[in-house]
Amino acid sequence: MELRHLRYFIMVAEELNFSKAALRLYTAQPSLSQQIKDLEDEVGVKLLYRTKRKVELTEEGSVFLEQARLTLAQADKAIAMARQVSKFKKQQLTIGFVPVVEMKVFPSVLPSLRVQNPNLKIELRSMNNTEQMEALKNGVIDIAFMRDNLNNDEIQSQFVLREPLMLLLPRNHPLAQYERIPVKLLNNIDFIIPSSEQSSILHHTILNFAEIHNIKFNIVQTAHNILFNINSIGMGLGCGILPSYIEPLTLNNIVTRPLDVDLPFLDLYVSYRKDAESSGVKEFIDLLSKVFYLNINRS
Repeated sequence: MELRHLRYFIMVAEELNFSKAALRLYTAQPSLSQQIKDLEDEVGVKLLYRTKRKVELTEEGSVFLEQARLTLAQADKAIAMARQVSKFKKQQLTIGFVPVVEMKVFPSVLPSLRVQNPNLKIELRSMNNTEQMEALKNGVIDIAFMRDNLNNDEIQSQFVLREPLMLLLPRNHPLAQYERIPVKLLNNIDFIIPSSEQSSILHHTILNFAEIHNIKFNIVQTAHNILFNINSIGMGLGCGILPSYIEPLTLNNIVTRPLDVDLPFLDLYVSYRKDAESSGVKEFIDLLSKVFYLNINRS
């Protein structure tokens, strides 16, 4: 039994006329008669008493009509609720990000997005690259800000910004007396380095830099978050190389110094699924593209 059988029966019961019911249902009368017969066969009782002159509900038909109306009403309610849930889900936006985004991206985009769509629920999740890749793939997050370019058949990625790294030292460190530090003097100095688990790309970028310039750091501490890395430098435990966005977070007990060679940089990408259903994704990406002059191809 299908819902259309119930709708056909209710229409005939209301009109008590197959011709009029067929017109309202935009179907042929013979087809309607067959649908009602199929329904009666499935129910196992006569629902309508038919003669050439009139159509009447049987006693069984009257009971069935009442329950059919309730069933259709409940089905319509279920459909409406499902659509409402779907609409609500599309009004949620979950964004994964690495720390730089808090300082360099969100303040420039989120206030405008809130004004543009005040009903959009935004959830921000601080995650490392690996966590974001998995979360984006599985639909846990809608947008990912990470250090990797994920462009493939399912994911659209776009370059957002490039950020230089900088050398940080405790203010009383012997190398702080230099205005520009020769890179060879970094050999064997005490160093705090980000953990590979939390900041894999930054971790390996720093080690590659040391290898290229034939220096070796004395790694005294592995930092599992950026604030601990900064504080460890401030406490005099060692020096560090970190992205430039953290400079406003440093205290008076930390100084920055240029080297006689260029430090490397980190790139930031925004990624999202090409089949994204959330309207919030398009709104966010459109705003982001205006602020950072992105040329995003959504094809």
